[in-house]
Amino acid sequence: MESKKVFLVSITQEGKFFVARCPELSVTSQGESLVEAQKNLKEAIELYIESFGLEDLPGVSVNPYWTTVEVENLQKVRYLTSYIKQD
Repeated sequence: MESKKVFLVSITQEGKFFVARCPELSVTSQGESLVEAQKNLKEAIELYIESFGLEDLPGVSVNPYWTTVEVENLQKVRYLTSYIKQD
């Protein structure tokens, strides 16, 4: 039996909180610092595994490539988004 598993985690700052997400399990938590958010997410993942198990997850974790994309002219994007929502 596997004793350890590594999960991909994304942590972003949203206002005064850091929001931590594990996309493999769709588990989210938060904290007032990066360390607290990561600690809280680890606990949430452990509770998820305790409740639901890992049977449906793939045996090998995929290591995706994450990056950022800079978008210019956000006013135009907002206008187009609101125009599309009105339909």
